[in-house]
Parts: sequence; structure tokens; C-alpha cells
Amino acid sequence: MKTIVYSRFGAPEVLHMKETPKPVPGDDEVLVRVHATTVTSADWRARSRHVPRGFGLLAGLVLGFSKPRKPVLGNELAGDVEAVGKKVTRFKPGDRVFAHTGAAFGCYVEYKCLSEDAPIALIPNNLSYEEAAALSFGGTTALAFVTKAKVQRGDKVLVNGACGTVGTATVQIAKHLGAEVTAVCSPGGLELVRLIGADHVIDYTRDDFARSGQVWDVIVDTVGNATYARSRRVLAPGGRLLAVVGSIGDILRAPWVRLVGGRQIIAGSPAFNWTPPQRARALGELADLAASGKVRPIIDRRYPFEQIVEAHRYVDTGHKHGCVAITVAA
Repeated sequence: MKTIVYSRFGAPEVLHMKETPKPVPGDDEVLVRVHATTVTSADWRARSRHVPRGFGLLAGLVLGFSKPRKPVLGNELAGDVEAVGKKVTRFKPGDRVFAHTGAAFGCYVEYKCLSEDAPIALIPNNLSYEEAAALSFGGTTALAFVTKAKVQRGDKVLVNGACGTVGTATVQIAKHLGAEVTAVCSPGGLELVRLIGADHVIDYTRDDFARSGQVWDVIVDTVGNATYARSRRVLAPGGRLLAVVGSIGDILRAPWVRLVGGRQIIAGSPAFNWTPPQRARALGELADLAASGKVRPIIDRRYPFEQIVEAHRYVDTGHKHGCVAITVAA
């Protein structure tokens, strides 16, 4: 089967296609013929080893130091179940499914074996393969953070970097929960965030939310520049800063901020603490939200599998809106 691999860190050109054996499912596994995958910020960071300041050692342990520990990138996929192991009960051949492999990566392939207990769910009928593949990374990240922050009806939520994969998912999930959402993005994304439900928009090239004089219960930072030092004056008493892309300083500062200021800094990735069954339930919840039209994955561009280097080049620009989808099989 065709597989996209890389053996050294660097620019998109380190990615190349090679032939690898088609996997055979174990007794408790499903074999998925992959129709679509994506290029996420996680793939970009893993490929380039470009990580927030202070996380170099951790990145080395997870991603590798001199060469990649995970030679196949891609952390979400959608496709058809082609075969199942003899102990599998949740899925059957022919099922349309989507899955999230997270830090295990491995989705830049034509076929993928997954445990039936892994984060894998049926694709809603109203989603294409590309849309389903684009649902899990941003959706699970957003869901994990808003759940940890206990976002509820009436909360005022600001999403910094609202046009990205996580940002667009966060805007929609927060609106579903009844929050009043302010979206911060570039001029080119203002109409998009309005369309997906933002109540208010801020063009960061013209206005600084931190100097607006407004106050929010929850500030979601998907960019990395809404640090606690910058955001605290506009964070309400008891407010929560969700540092999706957080600094090591804010992570270390979090206990003190909560003790002295009564506010919370939620950093890292709460989804990493979920058990496999919890991750699977989260994917099922996202599927239900998508089926009801509450959440819709936003796809900026689509590329064929053979043009994955070009797809990574585009993601490297930092200007994508929503997700970049890769069509593996028509």
C-alpha cells in the first residue's frame, strides 16, 4: 500500500511516498480503507519539531531527538471498514467510520488497523469522508477544553485564533452550550466566524482584545499570544484561560494564579488524560453534534494524497481557515 513517511525533521519536502505492506487486523481490530486524512498543526509540529518555547525536551521524548519516533504522520482519518477481527462486535465490513489516533499518528496510509476500542465512530450521513476526517482533531481538542472549563449557558467566551481547526470547532461547541462568543481573527476570516455562530468579532489587525475594556468568563487561546499576563485584565473573577497553545510560564504559574487570583489556567491538552473509552465517547458525541448540524468541520483546501507536500507547505504559511483535507482514495 502507499504510505507517506519521513525519516528526518524539516520542511515539507522531508515527506515522501513509499510502498509498505498492507496490514492484517488482529482479533480485536478493524481494518479501515482510508478515504481521507488531514494536515493538522500537530502534524506540522511533529514534522518540523517547531514547538512552543520550553517544550523542547518534552517534544524530543515524544517525537524523537535525532530522527522521528513516528515515521508516519496523520492523526485523523475517515474511510470504510474493510475487514474485522473475530472478536470485534462494534463494527462490521462496509461501515463508514472516522478515527483519531492522536499522538500515535500513523494515518498517512491507504489502510489502517485500529482497535475497536480506539477513538473510532460511525460517520454521520450528512458528512463526506473529508469532512469526517476533519472533525476529530479540532473537535476533540475543543470539547476537552470546554468540558474541563465547564463552559455553560450565559458564559462570555473569547476565542483567540477563531479561524483555525481548533478555533472553528470551539466557536461552534461554545455556541451549542449557550455561550456568548467573541471571535478574534484576521480580516479574511471575519465572515467565516460570523457564519459559524460568533456573536461578536474582533479583527486583530485593528483592535486588541486585551485593551478593549470588555471582560470574558473564558478566554481560549489557540495561537499562543494570549498569555495570562496579557489576558488577566479582561478575564473575569473566577474566569478561565484555556491555553490550547500555552507557554511553559503559564503552566508553571497556574497553581499560583488559582490560589491567589481565583482564576484558572487550563493548559496542555485535557484530552490526553482521557481513557480510550472516554476518547471513543467524545468522538461519538462529536458525531451526534455533526449529525444535528450543531458542529460542521470547516475545510479550507483539499489535496490528493500525492500532493501532501504541497498541503504541508500551505499549512506552514499559517493562513489556513479551518482544516486542510487530504483525499487518499476516491
